[in-house]
Amino acid sequence: MKYVAYEGTGGPELLHVAQMEAPEPREGEVQIAVEAAGVSRADVLQRKGLYPPPAGASRILGLDVAGSIAAIGAGVTSWCVGDRVCALVSGGGYAEFVCAPAGQALPIPDRWSAIEAATLPENGFTVFDNMVTRARLQTGETVLVHGGSSGIGSTAIMFATALGAHAIATAGSARKCEACTRIGAVAAIDYRAQDFVAEALRLTGGRGVDVVVDIVCGPYVPRDVEALALDGRIACIATQGGATIELDVGALMRKRGTIFGTSLRPRTPEEKKRIADALRERIWPLLPARSSIVPVVDAVYAFDDAAEAHRRMEADAHVGKIVLVPQR
Repeated sequence: MKYVAYEGTGGPELLHVAQMEAPEPREGEVQIAVEAAGVSRADVLQRKGLYPPPAGASRILGLDVAGSIAAIGAGVTSWCVGDRVCALVSGGGYAEFVCAPAGQALPIPDRWSAIEAATLPENGFTVFDNMVTRARLQTGETVLVHGGSSGIGSTAIMFATALGAHAIATAGSARKCEACTRIGAVAAIDYRAQDFVAEALRLTGGRGVDVVVDIVCGPYVPRDVEALALDGRIACIATQGGATIELDVGALMRKRGTIFGTSLRPRTPEEKKRIADALRERIWPLLPARSSIVPVVDAVYAFDDAAEAHRRMEADAHVGKIVLVPQR
């Protein structure tokens, strides 16, 4: 099979297409013929040597894929060869074939293409688990989504809106702010030109936000606390601004606030299956309508152009998800 390879660590120029034997599904796994693979910031970090794959995971980049099931491992009864699926994987997505635990696959929604469905797994699992399950976002509450034009951010905006909450987004330009409101944010704050704390408080009549989805962390977390409503929750899911914070715990206590952090990739297949089951119940019935939750595909590149896809990711020029396909 063809796959995107790299040796050592460094820049996007390391990425190139190579050949290897396709992986065979083990017990409890399905083999997926990949038609599209999502590009994530985790892929960029792994290429740089900053985010090694978990023990036993493929060293090939790529955490989410869409295509059709080509083979089934022993003990799998939930899928058949030929079923159209998208799936979360721990690595191996930038390849013509990848194996995934059967519980981490979900059907490609009606009226969604494989390219569109490849935007769903990593973003969907991460957002649902953090924003809905752990932060307990409720109908009528307000969530502040940092990096609202990113894949994670755009998914958080749409999931929140679909579940009856209100999303306020931050983004780094007027163009990206407009993209956030177009997909459902009630307001978008240009963090380069405005103070997001002051704006979040103004937009909520001084009350503050109930939940923050933070992909920046670092200096943002103390400011998130300032923007919280009483009993607010902050979900730290990435550390683009740094992993160390200086926090006035008294301010957090006065808000009766909660800060938590999670990482999805190292979790067990059983844990990921529980997230998939929740997505199937709460989110998947909403997807065929292509209404409150729509595909947000920034750009599509062939495997041969994977380096360009990573350059676009690193330039922070994208809105939504960048997708790779085996060939154009």
